[in-house]
Amino acid sequence: MTGSTISRRAFGKFLRQIREDAGKTALAAGLHIEVSKATLLRLEDGIPTKIATSQLKDLLAFYEATIVVRADALTLWEEVREQSKAQQQQGNSKGFWRPYADQYEAHFPHYLRLESAADRVTTHQLVMVPGLLQTPDYRRSVIRIDEPDLSAVDLERRIELTARRQARLDQPNSQLAVLLSEAVLRHQPATPEVMAAQLSWLATSGERENISIRIVPFRVGPHQGLTVQSFTLLEFPPLDRGLVEPPVVYVEGASNSAVYHERADVVDRYRTTISALTAVALSEQASRDLVLQCAKEYAA
Repeated sequence: MTGSTISRRAFGKFLRQIREDAGKTALAAGLHIEVSKATLLRLEDGIPTKIATSQLKDLLAFYEATIVVRADALTLWEEVREQSKAQQQQGNSKGFWRPYADQYEAHFPHYLRLESAADRVTTHQLVMVPGLLQTPDYRRSVIRIDEPDLSAVDLERRIELTARRQARLDQPNSQLAVLLSEAVLRHQPATPEVMAAQLSWLATSGERENISIRIVPFRVGPHQGLTVQSFTLLEFPPLDRGLVEPPVVYVEGASNSAVYHERADVVDRYRTTISALTAVALSEQASRDLVLQCAKEYAA
């Protein structure tokens, strides 16, 4: 794992809870240890931040944290530091996506950090095949829709980034569940030849044990998936000492923006939507049959 790791985010959430329980503002806390409010909030968000252990101890004293709470916070902090050192030795502490920073929107690195750390990803898509399952030619066609003048070099760098994201699916503990509207199969962001190849790959991918692909057909009528945007639920493996990294729902918006939901009640609503979609979706085998049927139609 790289960048904003599970341990780093768990530490940040714990630190934020201590501050809020103490009734302190981020501004006051930052001023106390001589950093900006933005720096303190980045620390609490689990983003790598230059904070010394001595500053953390001063912060905990400012919060008047109990001895037990201070010990837990410092133990978590030491775990974060050790993990960071190990990543630096491996040469990957900046994240595999960093060399492609000029090729994606400002909000996307946060998503990539979450995706890299998650052990289960559930995505509901209304329009496009999700990035984790896109073929290179399909991806090229999608990119060209909005950026027809993008250079060939930059286009291929984006294809490389997609391939590096997809490598996570080779990990045995990485689970991907995909719920696709039938519209995804019918939309044609690419040529019939490319669509045929993409759908054939989709069917093949669905045969893997760690990947589930189910289609929500047009004929099922009204269902909750029609009243929400495409979204992705990211869930994370358990941590040591009983800590749990809360799941996150990612919703990509218009104008190259995105929203991340972490509140338990909001995440639960999306879980309800996933259950409703699962109830009306075709089985995995029936979904595979429909995908292959569409692939044949494009290839004809």
